[in-house]
Amino acid sequence: MDAMDYTAMIKENDRRRQRLATERYDPLTGEGCCGERREVRVPGGGRACVPASMLLDPEYSDTLSLNGFEMLRMRHDFEFWCAKCVAVKDKTGWRDIRLVLNRPQRIILRELEAMRTARRPIRAIVLKARQCGVSTLIQAYMAWIQITQRDNWHSLVCAHVRDAAATIRAMMSKLLVRYPEEYLPDGKELRLRPFEGSRNICRIDGRQNTIAVCSAENQEAARGSDLAMAHLSEVAFWRETPGHDPNAIIRSIAGSVALAELTLVVMESTANGVGNFFHTEWLRAKAGESDKVPVFVPWYEYGIYSVPVDDYHGLIDNMDSYERGLWESGLTLEQIAWYHSKRREYASHKAMKAEYPTTDIEAFTSTDRMVFDREGVERLRCGCAAPELEGDIVADAITGPESLRGVRIEAAPGGLLKVWKDRCGSTRHYNRYIVIVDVGGRSDDSDWSVIAVIDRGEERGAKPEVVAQWRGHTDHDLLAWKAAQIAAYYHKALLVIESNTLEAEAAGAGNAAYILDEIADYYPNIYCRNVIDRLTGTRLSQVGFHTNRATKPLVVNHHIATVRDGRYVERDMEAVNEHATYERRNNGGYAAKEGCHDDILMTRCIGLYIADDLARDEPPDLTPLKIPPVRYG
Repeated sequence: MDAMDYTAMIKENDRRRQRLATERYDPLTGEGCCGERREVRVPGGGRACVPASMLLDPEYSDTLSLNGFEMLRMRHDFEFWCAKCVAVKDKTGWRDIRLVLNRPQRIILRELEAMRTARRPIRAIVLKARQCGVSTLIQAYMAWIQITQRDNWHSLVCAHVRDAAATIRAMMSKLLVRYPEEYLPDGKELRLRPFEGSRNICRIDGRQNTIAVCSAENQEAARGSDLAMAHLSEVAFWRETPGHDPNAIIRSIAGSVALAELTLVVMESTANGVGNFFHTEWLRAKAGESDKVPVFVPWYEYGIYSVPVDDYHGLIDNMDSYERGLWESGLTLEQIAWYHSKRREYASHKAMKAEYPTTDIEAFTSTDRMVFDREGVERLRCGCAAPELEGDIVADAITGPESLRGVRIEAAPGGLLKVWKDRCGSTRHYNRYIVIVDVGGRSDDSDWSVIAVIDRGEERGAKPEVVAQWRGHTDHDLLAWKAAQIAAYYHKALLVIESNTLEAEAAGAGNAAYILDEIADYYPNIYCRNVIDRLTGTRLSQVGFHTNRATKPLVVNHHIATVRDGRYVERDMEAVNEHATYERRNNGGYAAKEGCHDDILMTRCIGLYIADDLARDEPPDLTPLKIPPVRYG
């Protein structure tokens, strides 16, 4: 970099620093506070910028006393109320101080106030960093509504564990105990008291409002409650098990909150990987498909994350491509110097991103054991879309040779078969389509069975694309015949069935892989592999793809490169989530993160491996592909 470039960067950095230095915030004068404001005279002397709504209040007049002015202002100005009435512990010491909102809290508040002042229900999902004060802000905001805005306005705090919820409620208890006497509404003392003997619900003395506390593991306090506000904390850490479904819990809580002004539901959490309920809700909110406004605050919005720079030239010379990207996005060299130094505390940049995310995507980064390239996984999301059709495959029969006649798709909203792209009218290529089957369980709480359709395209060099998928639970013979029907529909596609489960069942019954052999009699374009009989050493052709210690690393490693290099088009968002929650285990193997699935993912791994090695312009070659033989005895 030449001297002119250094000079230009340093000059631009001075401009950015000056801009940050001139940003003032004083909740007492209203300087830098959110919302539309007007400057007025304060009784007793001085001037302040107050919310414009205050001047429209019938109680406002030029003759108000100072206390009357401040009491009225508190009903309209949350930030002023916090600075006057809310006691919190000073994080840098042991004393209690008044709450002056930090920049991340003010960014979140702007979104809440935009909904409140528009007289809309307040609904938000907040992706937070650690120790940024989100829980404090939400609890204070709910307290402000209960103390200054509404009576008989009941609230709920639900966290991942009861101790966390109780800690949040303790903020409210301190707030009331330390509430300034001169600002008490109607002069009534504010205290938390048990409500009708309940351990989980307290009432605010002096008001008719209650506060309920529960955990995601025991949400009894939420059942049948008359709620106006709900603070749902650390939702990404709510356990998802057959007995604990975050979706059901939140549906129960949200169902108790009316769609009316000053009602509130805020879901907040630090990230805990992807594919879980919180991550799914965040993506819905970003896509505009949720009732909640998504709010994320990157690390550089915290004013403390900046250090002085003595040698600008040295810093600039040592900035890598990521840090140069931070510069291009508008950060100061002082902020980048802090980031550069902080990175040295972490074993990997990925670990640093998880703690101090620049984007919401970084915040959701899984553990260092994530198998697939994160950027590649996020690129897959760009291709995801709602299916053009939902329904199921039907034919003249359910099983047997008659089930391959009259094959067609019947549309039905919510059907298990999703179609993103129908079969083309005709194709000049053999095996343009590949149908892959991952066999799951029969019951609703077992692994899913998945049938995926991959289109290799009409032209050579086209990217393979997922065009259809069936996902559900059914008997295994019905699943196999359904897969054959889908393959027949897609121009007699190559049918690839993972055979582990079916072969194990057949062996247990004392016969061969009966289902697959029967289907192969009537649907000949079915994938076969080589097996070697241990007793005779004879090489045999066996129907189905067998996943084992030899084949699984082969197809997964192939798929790692496929995702990294962007060599296929995904359509299903759940498939992307399974990519993001697929991990390397300590023993070197691969598996889905605890509580997650890999059924859809394995159809991609197997199907795209086979697609890469399959001829396009000649009749189907049913000889085994380049997969190590499996020995059976």
